[in-house]
Amino acid sequence: MNEAKYLNRGADPMQNRRLAAVAGFTLIELMVVVAVVAILASIAIPSYQEQVRKSRRAQAKADLVEYMQGAERFFTVNNTYVGYALPNAQSPREAGATARYTLAASTQTATQMVLTATAVGAQAGDRCGDLSVSNTGLKTESGGAELADCW
Repeated sequence: MNEAKYLNRGADPMQNRRLAAVAGFTLIELMVVVAVVAILASIAIPSYQEQVRKSRRAQAKADLVEYMQGAERFFTVNNTYVGYALPNAQSPREAGATARYTLAASTQTATQMVLTATAVGAQAGDRCGDLSVSNTGLKTESGGAELADCW
């Protein structure tokens, strides 16, 4: 037994029991803790990444809807969508922010307008893929997920 080297042969038995109890962790105990931490990390990290992608997607959806409203105001005044320019070509639109989506008009005719947010970088792994909204309110996604989950 390893704790025998910590025992004081001339001391009272109670002191020897306390010294033996404070000997430390065994390798088995340490490996159990490492395994538990690894299991928790394997569950928590992907869940966290999915929530981050979801929040970035929400920002892109808000930007698409806002820019489509601007396009509708432009159409009301000019009776055409031709000539409408997006105020910003990326989402999020704050200065210095890393672009997670690029925004563009994928269709722009006199009577039709479709705005598309194309996922870039790490956001390209999002299950919803690219998001689009048309002047008629039709919303689409390219990732193959349920539309209700994406919009």
